[in-house]
Amino acid sequence: METTRIYRMLFSSVYPLYLQKAEKKGRTKAEVDEVICWLTGYDVLALQQQIEKRSDFETFFAEAPLPNPNMHKITGVICGYRIEEIQDPLVQKVRYLDKLIDELAKGRTMEKILRK
Repeated sequence: METTRIYRMLFSSVYPLYLQKAEKKGRTKAEVDEVICWLTGYDVLALQQQIEKRSDFETFFAEAPLPNPNMHKITGVICGYRIEEIQDPLVQKVRYLDKLIDELAKGRTMEKILRK
């Protein structure tokens, strides 16, 4: 798995793709933001600040105020890799986020996505 590329990838360049994927399936920006905030502990204002300052994924997750203690409950396969077997912590967090956005786009309820 190419990890250095993920470290340098700008969150602000991927965020519109998350929105596009979710909105194409009838979900909202507010739901995308809720999922991201649940995972990272950012509030909507702090999330927007990360987007505006063009943080890369490494900085985005390093500055996350309160990573959700239930993130380990996110399991399954994303991009051909089983999430729970990914060794690199940053890559695993990025894949957690990818998986949550996929679940949102597939129509899962917020209660299930947020592991309640």
